[in-house]
Amino acid sequence: MDAFYRDLGDGRFESSTATAGPWSPELQHAGPPSGLIGAVMERHRPREGFRIARVTLDIPRPVPVAELSVVVTTVSSSARTELLDAEITAGGRSVMRARAWRVLAGPADTPALRHGVQASPVPGTETPPPMGAGAHTAGYLSAMEWRFVSGGGFSEAGPGEAWGRQRIPLIADAEDSPVTRALTIADTNWAVGSELDFVHRLVINTDITVALHREPVGEWLCLRSETVASPGGSGLAIGRLDDLSGDCGRILQTLLITER
Repeated sequence: MDAFYRDLGDGRFESSTATAGPWSPELQHAGPPSGLIGAVMERHRPREGFRIARVTLDIPRPVPVAELSVVVTTVSSSARTELLDAEITAGGRSVMRARAWRVLAGPADTPALRHGVQASPVPGTETPPPMGAGAHTAGYLSAMEWRFVSGGGFSEAGPGEAWGRQRIPLIADAEDSPVTRALTIADTNWAVGSELDFVHRLVINTDITVALHREPVGEWLCLRSETVASPGGSGLAIGRLDDLSGDCGRILQTLLITER
């Protein structure tokens, strides 16, 4: 497993076993395909001085560990903003859709407004990521390096804080970007801050929104996450994304909660 994907050309990508999520070796964790769709968006008609500021991804069905096709189109474009649309298909079926705002970068004298306490330093010891009995840990969970600041891993309930970085690149023979690194880790936000019993109930996110007020720097990214939920409603996983320099963005995920 030297990368999550191999580029086959013409928008097609071969998925490696490293993309597999904890639920099945045949189904991907949403992190790698999120990063993949971001990478193809960045390649789509890049514009000097523009940056991807927000990406919202919808997951209508699980993404299989299989060959994927990615298509990106421009919905609208102006002198200052651009709206992009993207879709991943597998076997002719839509498995992930995304919309992104690519905007003109702000001027250099924009105030650096960062609120809240800075994330704790990266702990010195790697934390094993338990996910409960029967979880598939040989794919994505092992392809990432995890260090929990609070809690003992993904199976411990409560607001959480964890640092993570990729052990392997997103696409073989291609350099990862700040945006793709953020998207590749963002789906884990709900698991870091999980406060719902996802072993005896079905708790799964239907979407991921990542908003970056600046580009993340370096390999290590920190997820500081919590969950809110209401009876008869649904859940929200809310997270802050930090790098070693501090706050760089926010993550929001809608959680479907049902009986198994």
